[in-house]
Amino acid sequence: MAITEAVTSVDSLTLEVDDLAAAQHFYAAAFGLGPQLRLRASGAASDGFRGFTLSLTVSQPGTVDSLIGSALEAGATSLKPAAKSFWGYGGVVRTPDGTIWKVATSAKKDTGPATREVDDIVLLLGVEDIVASKRFYVGRGFAVAKSISRMYVEFEAGPGQVKPALYRRRALAKDAGVSPDGTGSHRLVIGGGAGPFTDPDGFAWEAAQ
Repeated sequence: MAITEAVTSVDSLTLEVDDLAAAQHFYAAAFGLGPQLRLRASGAASDGFRGFTLSLTVSQPGTVDSLIGSALEAGATSLKPAAKSFWGYGGVVRTPDGTIWKVATSAKKDTGPATREVDDIVLLLGVEDIVASKRFYVGRGFAVAKSISRMYVEFEAGPGQVKPALYRRRALAKDAGVSPDGTGSHRLVIGGGAGPFTDPDGFAWEAAQ
């Protein structure tokens, strides 16, 4: 049965971690994110690439350096050092719990002092079939904000909400600087108005709390 009511929100992301206390300490020191990010203890088997990345979009390179620097100091591992590119400036780290985070800006020069302010949190789901996954999410009420052929789909998100997007799994792994191979749990639960359900690539959604 088709769902006609728009339920585009992603209100929270729950990362499943081995050591809850250690993860709480890391994220408080590294990024200082608010209620959109939650943590849950889990011993579910997971090996290699988990099929998703999280991105923090910020206003300028100095803020990228500040956030990546604090993450590295708190115990993260650098996958791609922060550097300029044709699209802006950014870098990629893997946190001690195994989650891959990208911190980036479209700006190439600082316009003021570095801050710790995050403009957007973007959830990039690596999928095998962009067309099928796009159709699945649109069928559940998600509105497409941007679509690039069979490569990338971004859905609408309101202020303060996590921005969901789809990317080809292999391309996403390459962008993160890791092998696309991986097995086991995604170690991620997505909270939003559309849940509960599991999508074609095994990503679990739960009803927003």
